[in-house]
Amino acid sequence: MKKTLLAVFVIMSITSCTTTQTLYSWYDYEDITYQYSKKRTDELKVKVLEQYQKLTEKQKGTRGTVPPGLYAEYGYLLYMTGKHEEGLKFLKEEIKFYPESEKYISRIITQLEK
Repeated sequence: MKKTLLAVFVIMSITSCTTTQTLYSWYDYEDITYQYSKKRTDELKVKVLEQYQKLTEKQKGTRGTVPPGLYAEYGYLLYMTGKHEEGLKFLKEEIKFYPESEKYISRIITQLEK
């Protein structure tokens, strides 16, 4: 009985120390996005665009895909910086990977194309 209890304790101790891998890689998304929302400078805009590009290209999370909404954010920001075709491409990628967003993103695309 004591050996069984000790074995259970050891197994629980070992498994509780492991880390769980996240679904998505976020890198410094929160920090840079927060900074940009507080102070919209050209320098921060460049950093945000670089961060979004990194997030779309290097996903190490268990899903291996970009987090929901990120293609839309990146596409919209690209569109607003004058990169219309590339921005629309990323907005359409959002719909491709997250079909439930189609109704909302399609409305954004329609408004931008006017």
